[in-house]
Amino acid sequence: MAKKKTFVLVPGAWLGAWAWRLVVPLLERRGNAAYPLTLTGMGDRVHLATPQVGIETAIQDVINAIVYEDLEDVVLVGHSFAGKVVAGVADRMPERVGTLLFLDAFRPANVRTPQGDFSVEGWPTLADGWRIPLTGEILRSIGKDVRGADRKWMLSKVTPWPKTYAGDPVTLSGRWDSVRKAFLICNGGGDDVEAILKEKLDGPHRVLETGHWPMITRPAELVQAMLEIS
Repeated sequence: MAKKKTFVLVPGAWLGAWAWRLVVPLLERRGNAAYPLTLTGMGDRVHLATPQVGIETAIQDVINAIVYEDLEDVVLVGHSFAGKVVAGVADRMPERVGTLLFLDAFRPANVRTPQGDFSVEGWPTLADGWRIPLTGEILRSIGKDVRGADRKWMLSKVTPWPKTYAGDPVTLSGRWDSVRKAFLICNGGGDDVEAILKEKLDGPHRVLETGHWPMITRPAELVQAMLEIS
């Protein structure tokens, strides 16, 4: 019998715990535990958004969830920009993380200098200058498979992404080096999959036939891949 696992699910830009709504019951139905999180300033915690919320806030959000839920040997899943969040968590508490799973996510390099500053990508902002909206152009470019009812539901839930989450880099000490890593890459998520596969990925990988948000468009396939690779 396969060992039951504990998944901590960290959403990417514009999302909250709501984004994992279709994934959680599928994991639990197979005997696993799942903890979907919302980072400060996003989703149901959008009322806490300020220009001061940054990557350290997000890292502490996840650390606190793991500590206060008494979780051990977790599969820590980071989607999109949250790749730098979960890497920061694993670097602080590697003893609590069994597998670090990057879901179409930023993949930190094995360096000890700041990395993961996405501010140079020229994100559009709202009039306040510190929040990034999910535009139709972004959705069409990396989420062509988000259609119909899924698209309507997603757009009713997304919240602006604090610009500091994009711009704040993460600095890793190397404690995370010992943590097992795995990678799920979406072939419609906007990245050059062929180039990624030429990298020396430090762990097993799978390519998903989806856009950037498989938890919304292909939850069953995503869960199967998560269980197989973690």
